[in-house]
Amino acid sequence: MSERELDSSNIKYTEEIKPKGYVKQLEWDMAIGLQEVDNLKPSKYFESLVNSNVLGNLTIEQVEKEIKEYYSLKEKKKDINHNEMECDLVSMRIVELLQIDNFELSVDYLKYVHEYLFQDVYEFAGEFRKIDFSKHEKILNNDSVLYGDSRTLKESLEYDIEVEKEKDYKKMNIVEVINNITNFSSNIWQVHPFREGNTRTTALFIEKYLISLGYNVDNTLFKDKSVYFRNALVRSNYFNNYLNIKENKSYLIKFYENLLLGKNNNLKSEDLIVKELF
Repeated sequence: MSERELDSSNIKYTEEIKPKGYVKQLEWDMAIGLQEVDNLKPSKYFESLVNSNVLGNLTIEQVEKEIKEYYSLKEKKKDINHNEMECDLVSMRIVELLQIDNFELSVDYLKYVHEYLFQDVYEFAGEFRKIDFSKHEKILNNDSVLYGDSRTLKESLEYDIEVEKEKDYKKMNIVEVINNITNFSSNIWQVHPFREGNTRTTALFIEKYLISLGYNVDNTLFKDKSVYFRNALVRSNYFNNYLNIKENKSYLIKFYENLLLGKNNNLKSEDLIVKELF
């Protein structure tokens, strides 16, 4: 073909129009997708409320009213699926928090995020754990990450946040930004300050932080890759001196490259399996 035949300069641009409720749908996708880290699925009723909100037929306040009435009736009938209830209520709180324009880089705000998300399901919402624990990880053949000491949770978080406050992201290139946000989120998650809900809290805290810094966040990643995100946090903190296994943040970096740069790294949890443990 000739140069003229390959010249597209005279072809008009086609305007891409986002469907109604596009931004709302992304927020709900993230909120519900994040529940996958604890293998939680929404109820069919909640899915119908979400659809109505996306289409503009229900406000988020009306969604809250409807879902609370739904579970109030369920409770009277002693017919509650607690996993669905947690998924529904926490997803709703995530979307509410995403729509609130506030953020503070502090331990108190991290506690606020946890309290806000889990106010409907945990009596200990917003409270630091008072016990030490471990968790069997499938990618570690049931070994566990070493989590923060329950006696020094606040001090550990304060240190990480004070170090973070010294950084100037405006002076960083995007590679430096991704490396820094990877390290910060990995450190916050490793402390594991709450009895439950640490990954979901970390994800919201970091997203609100990134938004406050002016970055666009691709929420679609959390729809399908929240389990990968959690496993990447595991790998970024797991070490085994006996087997000479070191912490590996490369998987978490790939996630943030997709999140912030729109890269197309292939994110598969099976790639995070520590083969030396099997």
